Amino acid sequence: MECGVIKMLFSAIAKAIDIPIQLGGGIRDAAEARKILDMGVDRVIIGTAAIEAPDEVEAAVDDLGSDHIIVGIDAKDGIVQTHGWMEQTKESAINLANQMANRGVRRFIYTDTNRDGTMGHPNFAAITELKNNLRYPIIVAGGIASLEDIVHLSKIGVEGAISGMAIYSGALDLRHAIKTIDSMRLNGK
Repeated sequence: MECGVIKMLFSAIAKAIDIPIQLGGGIRDAAEARKILDMGVDRVIIGTAAIEAPDEVEAAVDDLGSDHIIVGIDAKDGIVQTHGWMEQTKESAINLANQMANRGVRRFIYTDTNRDGTMGHPNFAAITELKNNLRYPIIVAGGIASLEDIVHLSKIGVEGAISGMAIYSGALDLRHAIKTIDSMRLNGK
């Protein structure tokens, strides 16, 4: 698909719906992040550049604001993967998150690549460890199979959860999950 078509598509989506849009994939610097935000996207997800070009991530935060930049951390057994999970680094997810927090990043997406798409339940221990070592919001992906998983993640204190397979398969009713979590938050649970 041509870049112009993608821009038109995301601009149309941003205008048509009243929910925040996050977009990631191949974003390596502040200039590219700005182009995406200019399309109407609310938050840009930067992944590989957090390892390969941390100064660019910091520049994006400085230029565009921490509200618009998310660092996506894809990890297998707690170790960061890059380039669409094709390359394994030696950096731990916790260390990378803290390095990025020191550069001004204030929101993270953590994907457990061992569990993504498996509906095998999230790695609650790893997520809890990351949450305990980072004071900023975390959105979690990988292994979500049920409403119970989302409730457990909420109790850990994550900001949000990304689910695909559980929704597609019908194992998770998205409307019911949203209502349940909203109710929990209103009741302080």
